Amino acid sequence: MEEPTTGPPPAELRRSLGVVDGVVIAASNTAATTTIGVGLGLLAAYVGRQTPVLLVLAFLPILGIAGAYARLNRSEPNCGNGYAWVGRTLGPWPGLLAGWIPLAGSVIFLAYTTSLTGSVLMQTAGKLGVTSLFGWDLDPNSTGQSTAIGLAVLAAVTWTAVTGITKAARFQAGLLVFEYVVLLLFCGWGLAVGDQPFSWEWLNPFAVGSLSGLAQGLVLAVFCYWGWDAAFSVTEETRGPGDAARGGLIALWTVLGLFLLGAFAFQRVMPAEEMAANGAQGLAHYSAQLAGEPLATLPLVALLFSVLASLQAGVIPTARIALAMSRDRTLGPVWSKVSVRYGTPAAGTVLVSLVAAAIALLTLAIPKLNEAILALVNAIGMLVALYYGLTALTCAVRFRDQVRAGPGPALRAVVAPAASGLALLTLGGYLVHHYATMSDGFAVSAANGWFNLVCPGAVLVLGLLVGAVARWRRRSPYFDRPRGRVFPRRKEVSA
Repeated sequence: MEEPTTGPPPAELRRSLGVVDGVVIAASNTAATTTIGVGLGLLAAYVGRQTPVLLVLAFLPILGIAGAYARLNRSEPNCGNGYAWVGRTLGPWPGLLAGWIPLAGSVIFLAYTTSLTGSVLMQTAGKLGVTSLFGWDLDPNSTGQSTAIGLAVLAAVTWTAVTGITKAARFQAGLLVFEYVVLLLFCGWGLAVGDQPFSWEWLNPFAVGSLSGLAQGLVLAVFCYWGWDAAFSVTEETRGPGDAARGGLIALWTVLGLFLLGAFAFQRVMPAEEMAANGAQGLAHYSAQLAGEPLATLPLVALLFSVLASLQAGVIPTARIALAMSRDRTLGPVWSKVSVRYGTPAAGTVLVSLVAAAIALLTLAIPKLNEAILALVNAIGMLVALYYGLTALTCAVRFRDQVRAGPGPALRAVVAPAASGLALLTLGGYLVHHYATMSDGFAVSAANGWFNLVCPGAVLVLGLLVGAVARWRRRSPYFDRPRGRVFPRRKEVSA
């Protein structure tokens, strides 16, 4: 029996966000400019000229999963989203993984993005004529310099996230407006003047050379959309219970339009081989084909803003998933502390950034660790497919009685989520098989199939160990909670 508590009640998350804020947080986390600038070339390396149709095909299950998120959020608003919903419906261990995967994946991605931020910042500074700082020559290819500058930026955006979610959303909104204006300008320009002829084959998925290439392209395209669910991580900080869902869906449709615009524009300006060869420098190369300096620098500035926004947007939902897990004692109590002054999970936000910073610094001391980070970034699409798939199946199971309510409710609540979830789980399963058979032996390399499996496997095993500590050491009530449908409390409905 728990002892009665004394003293003031713990601080609660502050409800200060609306639909627009949810759109901004979700869109910033998805980072359309970064995806277009870095991801399109990587996608072209797998699927050639079929990049546009792959982005559409990946969007279909994501849309079904977004509908599942919206329905589950109406039933049970919780900043832990999949962690809470899957745990109550499918069981605590699948639920634990549905929380741990985005938590661990986001921290790893933050560590990767930190160095990328420093490099892009130095590239932009060089374009503007700034080549030294405090007497040091700036080198965008230096891992040490990129990490050091990226850590300073991470500290700044963490402070903004700590001192108020509304302030953070407004900061990201300003960055987004600039990014999207530049994207629309340059992509429209490329569509108009590109010398590569349009072909309907671009919309034919059967033209992809191999099944493995198609599968890898689809998982990478799914990863491109990762982040729209950040709107649901701030659901307890939105003024209305439906604002999170509307924000996430608006952001999702927006980035689809931008992705397709970027894909068509890139392919009008560059052949597939050129897109694949430039990879992470795709946006800079594309802009250089259209304009001279200083105009060609604008897309690089937009990419910098996108990386900055995604760095901050990555910290925000990660801290809130940790908060939800901490409330159930699946993580330690420090993660659930909410600042009385700012109404945000300040301690958890700082801890997320510190862990990401530590991983980024370790890559400098342990060169092979950088290979692990790259392998995780490459294979994180499989982990995203797993937790999205579990959440979608949760919706189908929780609302299975809607099958008797007619074709429309059955399609929206059961059929579409189940089909979307199974599609992603099947896709992830195929890639596991592909990675397991693509290499004859094990090697510490991001190009090795077994290494690409070991890295996400280590994330899952670590998550199960965290669950074991919570289950048998902390005696977390999460593992003994009755299953079934949950409806929001009265104050949540009226908020």
